[in-house]
Amino acid sequence: MTGLTRAGVASARRIVVKVGSSSISGENVGQIAPLVDALAGAHARGAEVVLVSSGAIATGMPYLRLDARPDDLATQQAAASVGQNILIYRYQESLRRFGIVAGQVLLTAGDLENDTHRLNAQRAMERLLGLRILPIVNENDTVATHEIRFGDNDRLAAMVAELTDADLLVLLSDVDALYTKPPHLEGAERIGHVPFGDELAGVEIGSIGRAGVGTGGAETKVSAARIAAASGTGVLVTATSLVAEALAGEPVGTWFQPAAR
Repeated sequence: MTGLTRAGVASARRIVVKVGSSSISGENVGQIAPLVDALAGAHARGAEVVLVSSGAIATGMPYLRLDARPDDLATQQAAASVGQNILIYRYQESLRRFGIVAGQVLLTAGDLENDTHRLNAQRAMERLLGLRILPIVNENDTVATHEIRFGDNDRLAAMVAELTDADLLVLLSDVDALYTKPPHLEGAERIGHVPFGDELAGVEIGSIGRAGVGTGGAETKVSAARIAAASGTGVLVTATSLVAEALAGEPVGTWFQPAAR
């Protein structure tokens, strides 16, 4: 059995969408509404939708009077504790327009590495989706330590896609696609399609996001895309501003072809 093709994106039955901190916090908090519009559109056609959202620490920072992302773990945990509450409230207020209820799911890497915890998480996610709840997943930054962190939510999203047997994973950022070199450099060319197993030889992949409030860049997205594709999930990497077009199956972003299931 073959995995999802790009032509089948608009009919994917189970979708995981990941959005980064820089896309929905600070001056970009207004992007939550159009993101929710796109998720609600997929939900309305019958798809099961999971949102993996970064942003707890970035959202909490102003309430702790912090001008920059804190370096120490305790302050990160405090900012996440405050920010997660506000972030979920913002999503639920926007989802209310469509009569959709969100469910909060906070995970640590240890949860998905321990068989019992993984099974519990999988069972909870399946039940939420069966009830037509939209799970919003984030790393549990309040209790996670440096030793057990996912490192970035792109990796978490890939693991959630694998956990839920998703057809499609959409990785959103502030860049519209993967390029042959950082897109601000002369000669950078958009990569539209990555065959399964392609090592992307000769491609210069940046490792740092542009906004400074998150932890992921193109490197983490490529790594996450490979994890998800290896488990049979098709992956689309594009900009948050293009999420509606992406979920509608329009030819945006970079498509990572999945392994055959």
